Amino acid sequence: MHLLKFLAKISTKYEQLYNKGADVPVAITGFNQAPQASSFLGKAGVVLDTLRSSMINLGSRGYGITILAFEVANTIAKGANLLQTLSKENIRFLKEEILHSEGVQQLVSQDVEELLCIAAADKRKEFDVFSREVVRFGNICKDPQWHNLGRFFKRFDSDLIVHRQFREEAERTMQELTTLAQHTSELYHELNALDRSVQHSRRKLEEVESLLLSQRGESLKKLRSEIKHRRIVVRNLKKKSLWSKSMDQVMEKLVDIFILIHQAISEAFGHNGLTVSVNDKMERLGVAGLASHYAKTITQIDDIVFHATSLPPNMRDTLYNGLPSSVKTVLCSWVRRAGYAEELTVPQIKVEMEVTLQWLVPVAKNTIIAHQGIGSIGEWANTGLCKIHIMTRRSFSVPFLFHSKDFGKMTGTHSSLIRLQTLYHADKQKMDMCILELLMLLHRLIGRVRFGDITIKSPTQRG
Repeated sequence: MHLLKFLAKISTKYEQLYNKGADVPVAITGFNQAPQASSFLGKAGVVLDTLRSSMINLGSRGYGITILAFEVANTIAKGANLLQTLSKENIRFLKEEILHSEGVQQLVSQDVEELLCIAAADKRKEFDVFSREVVRFGNICKDPQWHNLGRFFKRFDSDLIVHRQFREEAERTMQELTTLAQHTSELYHELNALDRSVQHSRRKLEEVESLLLSQRGESLKKLRSEIKHRRIVVRNLKKKSLWSKSMDQVMEKLVDIFILIHQAISEAFGHNGLTVSVNDKMERLGVAGLASHYAKTITQIDDIVFHATSLPPNMRDTLYNGLPSSVKTVLCSWVRRAGYAEELTVPQIKVEMEVTLQWLVPVAKNTIIAHQGIGSIGEWANTGLCKIHIMTRRSFSVPFLFHSKDFGKMTGTHSSLIRLQTLYHADKQKMDMCILELLMLLHRLIGRVRFGDITIKSPTQRG
């Protein structure tokens, strides 16, 4: 009956939305203050794992979320990031730029419709992860109307058109949640800082006691003052963050975000990706768990090309020892059969390699960044970036990560990585061929550096 009650509530919302002039209580604008949670002094990273099970009932069934605040904030971050990738600017960038980029066309497919289906399927999988987490939080709510939300989510009408007024309310709700998650991120850092101060104070006190010194020293006074200040900061952040909110209060907002993201996916992709069928004959690197390995190989090749005239002794050995087995097997026979009908100079070889490396290296670096991940508890709070293009020898996109100071800022175009910008969907056979061709050129490059052209510098050398 609780599911029917919830569906009736949703239905009432939509009736109010379509009724001109009616009040629209789509999102709660404020939270009632929950009882203050007890002090939390243990190291956040350890306590998250050790206390989670024991705190789950106290922390969510009508009381403050407490220890689950970091998990909830992580889910909010996923939802906000997903919603950002579905913005009109990002979808336009996907369709006009990413799907037609050389890396995607060379390694994944030249069929734009197939690529669009792949991108849509990826977004739907991300949405499914977000939805499952919302369902899990709903099941530990005190109010039974939030239990078993999975049934409602599965039956949600894919053709449902969300009214503009609801969208505006839901977007404000998203901003409210990201603000709460921002304070939760700050709380995470402050808890760790407080723990470090407490541990340092204990060690200092033990040292003083062992030396029979006075406990009124300036250093101990300073530490005690610092701890007192940090406890006040932690106490205030608990009140401002998800820590002191009840799961029931947060759930209605999360359901609104579910509806908002669902509609955004429908608008961006229609029915694409619902029954996507990628060519099964192709072995994709991500599915095979090889994307990160191949990305590392590509960056190593690029480093060797850059340091060709001053190559460290072990750099080439490290590359060859770490080559994918399928590449290593073919490489030996290729080298033995290689002919040198046309002797190229060092700059000429570098220019030829640059043609491929120019588009391949950014994709590899995107893959490495994506594999660093921000999904585990607390890990998202340690990221030091919000939205930035890191300028190295090659510039490349970085994912939209949240920092405590910039959690709610989601402006800008194509600020989030998608799988098509990495090696995840790359065809393994095409990737092997690409790396083999680069390795053959690298073999010739190292030979030329050894026996001549040592002093010649490539005109395309990156500084």
